[in-house]
Amino acid sequence: MHKNFKGIEKTVFGRGSFNQLGDIIAPHRRENNRYMVFIVDNYFKGKDLESRLPLLPEDTVYFIDVDPHEPTTEQIDTLRDEILATKGLPSGIIGIGGGAIMDIAKCVSLMVTNEGSSTLYQGLDLIKVPGIYHVGVPTISGTGAEVSMTAVLTGPEKKLGLKCEWTVFNQVILDPDLIATVPRDWWFYVGMDTYIHCIESENGQFNNAYSHAYAEQSMKLCREIYLGENSGQTAENDDKLMVASLMGGLSLTYSEVGICHAISYGLSKILGMRHCYSNCIAFNHLADYYPEGVAEFKEMVAKHNITLPQGLSKDWTDAQINAMAHVSYKLDHMWNHAVGYDWKEKVTIEDIEAIFRRL
Repeated sequence: MHKNFKGIEKTVFGRGSFNQLGDIIAPHRRENNRYMVFIVDNYFKGKDLESRLPLLPEDTVYFIDVDPHEPTTEQIDTLRDEILATKGLPSGIIGIGGGAIMDIAKCVSLMVTNEGSSTLYQGLDLIKVPGIYHVGVPTISGTGAEVSMTAVLTGPEKKLGLKCEWTVFNQVILDPDLIATVPRDWWFYVGMDTYIHCIESENGQFNNAYSHAYAEQSMKLCREIYLGENSGQTAENDDKLMVASLMGGLSLTYSEVGICHAISYGLSKILGMRHCYSNCIAFNHLADYYPEGVAEFKEMVAKHNITLPQGLSKDWTDAQINAMAHVSYKLDHMWNHAVGYDWKEKVTIEDIEAIFRRL
């Protein structure tokens, strides 16, 4: 069966476009209990962006700190229960922040209409009831969360997304002004998430002309941003990175991630390592799987004087490495894409443990 995926319903792009948020959400305020929930990265609390939120008296704002941990099923369940118990079903959810904040917004928009714990819905098309209106406003670019039909959660047993067509944002606002304050290291790590998305999308059995077109353009932009004559953290490159992130995410929609993400999920689940950073840690040691991509990645690391730690595995116990390998091994869809449907005949737990021991 060919994928029949749902895209973002509406997108606005451009500097200053955040100022349109109030007008964009106004028609939806008549829905449900007539109030909006804003989920905002705690970084912006007390900063200029807070004063620019188009709040009405009935609205609710949650400033959430996602450092160092990524979204969890327990966090989503608690937030959903608090929202519903306080004011009932909202008109909409607006997520303003990086990939983790946008994933939280997507998950909450689904869980306010679905009973039980979010652990019940980790997987493909397990959501039973459509969620409510939700808007994504990225303040850091690279994760592709603004366009993805997946909202990744770490649960007690697995790290896996709520994935269905209702996860996709109804509206996205891409304002490059909002990503100007990203610290340099994270500008690199998160931008590399986009680059790695494209390398993995291109190198696997599910790649096709549709996914290739988006990946090709996204990688072209990444090379201009991180290796070009005018590379670096500039206003022009912020524009490009927002578009590259969107296109990288679209490439994955019709293809898939691969071995780097499988390893990264193990690092995040067992060690609590942030996703984009763990991607860089893993990708740096996967030249046997992605030789050209890793070589170019190393050029980018050197050009921007990024220091990636080496020898991390010497401090990990055998039990931790085995646990990480089992997390990775369970991600069939990633290994299917990267190695083939017969991947279990080619890759063992011991092989995956060996990858972790490289790091």
